[in-house]
Amino acid sequence: MKSYLLYIIMLLLSANSVAQSKHDKIKALKVSFITERLNLTTEEAQEFWPLYNAHERNTSKIKYKELKYIRSEIKQNSNSLTDAEANILLEKLITAENKLHTEHDAFISKLRSVISSKKIILLKVAEEEFKKTLFEEYKRRGRRH
Repeated sequence: MKSYLLYIIMLLLSANSVAQSKHDKIKALKVSFITERLNLTTEEAQEFWPLYNAHERNTSKIKYKELKYIRSEIKQNSNSLTDAEANILLEKLITAENKLHTEHDAFISKLRSVISSKKIILLKVAEEEFKKTLFEEYKRRGRRH
């Protein structure tokens, strides 16, 4: 069953669709992957997905706006930073990482009222498996070109 699901994911990733962007395709595959792994009931799914999507939006803002900017600043200026400038960047980095941690903690707290602790653990496992599958597909495609 696991290899069958993996085959379907790879097939869907390989398919070209004009209607959806790559990001939308990946998001749809992730939703399908997580839904299957967690075996959510209809009631659980109705409460789970709005929480999950809000969490994804919140963490994306932190990761791709704040942390990306900070890391870019560090990378571009690491050799010319004064101690004072480095300290400011370090504080910004710590603040952004703390925001990410706080968001994660709040998400877990909300999830506990919607799904079991076991399903929360299965969610973490499913997210890691999905990332790994996606990365493997990316590597495989890179070798073909």
